[in-house]
Amino acid sequence: MSATSDVRRTPRGLETRSRIVDSATKLFYVRGVTATTLDDVRLASGTSKSQLYNHFGDKRALIHAVIDVQSRFVLAREEQHLRGVRTLAGLRRWRDALVQANSLQDGSYGCALGAMSIELSDNDEQSRQALNASFDAWQRMLVETLTRLRALGVLSENADPQRLGTGLLAALQGGYVLAQNAHSSEPMAVALDMALDHIASFART
Repeated sequence: MSATSDVRRTPRGLETRSRIVDSATKLFYVRGVTATTLDDVRLASGTSKSQLYNHFGDKRALIHAVIDVQSRFVLAREEQHLRGVRTLAGLRRWRDALVQANSLQDGSYGCALGAMSIELSDNDEQSRQALNASFDAWQRMLVETLTRLRALGVLSENADPQRLGTGLLAALQGGYVLAQNAHSSEPMAVALDMALDHIASFART
């Protein structure tokens, strides 16, 4: 069942819907999607059952709304960090920002999109497609960044931005998982460093 938020889109209704989605986003990230119930979301958002179901017909509709919010947040953050990268040092700064953010929570919880993908992709096709589209967009940003570095002469013509971008995103996501299990950002830092060292091997000398 899809969200029923087309009904009564008054400013107050929009505020209520936003509060529900915000609460669900935080709970899904910390507790996980499966472990979070609609009653948990209702209590956290300070809404009644009628208010919640007025905006979301079921949990799956709420999940899809959260995926949209998290995807927009993550992709906006990545676009902001990557759009100005024109050197390998700039790519290292992107890595440093991600590792620093991860270290602030001792590696816990992982990537917001990656965590939902692990829980949802094998049993909710709509969620899988939405998350896959987000990862595709993230990968394109990395590929575009590496293509820019090659065009600027930072990387040699032998560098394959598509393959390098895919490897870099895979290293990042794997690093998130290992950091989550270790409760330390160190595995994430190592995974990204190895990926960036490989990219640097294509640097023009």
